[in-house]
Amino acid sequence: MDYVSALVPPVVMAVFFIGLIVTIVKTQGGANKSKEDAVVDAALARAESARQASSDTKA
Repeated sequence: MDYVSALVPPVVMAVFFIGLIVTIVKTQGGANKSKEDAVVDAALARAESARQASSDTKA
């Protein structure tokens, strides 16, 4: 019975990991993809403008 108690934690972790991967793959794309892309693009644009503004003030 020691082998069963040794195998249970890795099996449980593997099942949860597979469930996590399946959830991530299923939630990619879909109806909200364009909204998510727009949020990321806006955040990148804000970061870029802040970086350019800080480099303008240093020069």
